[in-house]
Amino acid sequence: MKTRSLRTCLVACLASIAAPVALADNAPSFSGKDSDLMRLDNGVVIEGRDIETPDGYTSGFRLIAGFSPLRLPRLDLAAEFSYRESDEVPTQMGENSLLVNSVSLGGSLMAGVRIGRLGLYAKSGMAGWEGDAVIPRDALNTAGTTRVTGLGARLAFDSLVSRLEFEEFNAPDMAHHNLLTASLHYPF
Repeated sequence: MKTRSLRTCLVACLASIAAPVALADNAPSFSGKDSDLMRLDNGVVIEGRDIETPDGYTSGFRLIAGFSPLRLPRLDLAAEFSYRESDEVPTQMGENSLLVNSVSLGGSLMAGVRIGRLGLYAKSGMAGWEGDAVIPRDALNTAGTTRVTGLGARLAFDSLVSRLEFEEFNAPDMAHHNLLTASLHYPF
């Protein structure tokens, strides 16, 4: 009996997620709130977002421009530009403790798919960064490029929109730029 009720619950959950696209809000899989999007006449969607880490060390912004091909309306393609600045991030270099300032500029290509109310996307790109030590002074002056990867999901139910995203810099020195963000939007 328990197996049958579990199976019924699972089928009901999957059916609500995979509801027809007409029930979804028609926003791209990588977007936050539909109201934050700028839609151009040629079908391009532009979104800007602030970046701020919970620890307060890093801030910046993202600018995303994307579109959905006419013949593949559930597919989302986009390009993202990001800028991050970190002030006095505590880190380790060998056995020495450091405070580091860093600046990062990056670009990524994104692809996503919408399945009813659920949107899934992935991103891959490159970021250039420059860091310098504040304490002790001149202990570390480095710059470089690194690969940036990320995954995300967006789930929309009527006015409620939830997002989950993970983004990782592939350089150990820039690990403080790695982000795991979750949000829940409900306008009232």
